[in-house]
Amino acid sequence: MSATVPSLTLVRRLRAPPARVFEAWSSAEGLAGWFGPHHTRVEAAEVDARAGGRFRVVLREDNGARHEVGGRYTEVTPGEGLAFTWAWHSAPERESRVTIRLRAVAEGTELTLTHDRFADADTAGRHRRGWTESLERLAALVEGHGA
Repeated sequence: MSATVPSLTLVRRLRAPPARVFEAWSSAEGLAGWFGPHHTRVEAAEVDARAGGRFRVVLREDNGARHEVGGRYTEVTPGEGLAFTWAWHSAPERESRVTIRLRAVAEGTELTLTHDRFADADTAGRHRRGWTESLERLAALVEGHGA
């Protein structure tokens, strides 16, 4: 078994200011507008975006399947980023960590998402696809193209 714990990092440039991107991450209304891969919608979202606060999101797939994820915020810095634990309701013992960094750039915001502490490489791969599609939806929302 490898000593390397699987992780993923995605970097996106968004044509929106960091404050707008942060708001999309740090409020239930914001998450409801973009969170989740294609062919899903947010059925419920609860957000207490402060260090020690919790979040919970329920996703519904187009085929009716329901998924619930949640965690605890370990860092919340308005306009700059957040960090939180991440665990699916179906596997609470498999807790991982997500870190979001926002940096102002000439065209808007550079977002760096790091998701680490995965149980295995397969889980990291599935999350890479989910985050890639979610970030496409986030870009559409914050850039004003709809979700």
